[in-house]
Amino acid sequence: MSPTPKQARQHRRKAVPTDRTKNVTLWRVEASWDHRPDDPVVIRTSDKKRARKAFRGLVAKGAYVIFQEHAGWDRWRLVDEKNGAALLAERAAEQQLATAGHPRTPDDYQPDAADRHRSWLARMEARAEQQLATAEQAAREQAEQDARRRRLAVEAHRDARALMSPPAIVRPENRQRARHITGAQR
Repeated sequence: MSPTPKQARQHRRKAVPTDRTKNVTLWRVEASWDHRPDDPVVIRTSDKKRARKAFRGLVAKGAYVIFQEHAGWDRWRLVDEKNGAALLAERAAEQQLATAGHPRTPDDYQPDAADRHRSWLARMEARAEQQLATAEQAAREQAEQDARRRRLAVEAHRDARALMSPPAIVRPENRQRARHITGAQR
């Protein structure tokens, strides 16, 4: 039996105390690259795990990625953001440090947390360059000293006989006989 119009007006559905905003459970991942800033990637999903996985994957590809949570009525709240290009550059700098044989970045070295490995690598390369220049200068100086020593040895060997004999004035064949002249004849 259907309710009468008067009974229908009296019946009210009980209010459920939940949020009825549309799409509150959405997650959004935006990624862009420096070489194509006008063509961003936007992923919208209600699955948080899938959104996190997409976020990590895009960061690993070197994109600047923003992870957002839907706040209702097309408003988004920032959850996380990462610069994938900077992170990749940091990893590459860390590997270059290891392959070049430089000491690893100290834990207390923090000039700027975003590029600490890159600045440490630049510092180590500058130090290595300076050490190389110093070593080259020392090698040049050593070579000059060796060349001078060899030149002096050749001269000494060549001139040894002449240096061992007395000068020409002292030798008997070149000696002038003294003339004995009295003072009045001068």
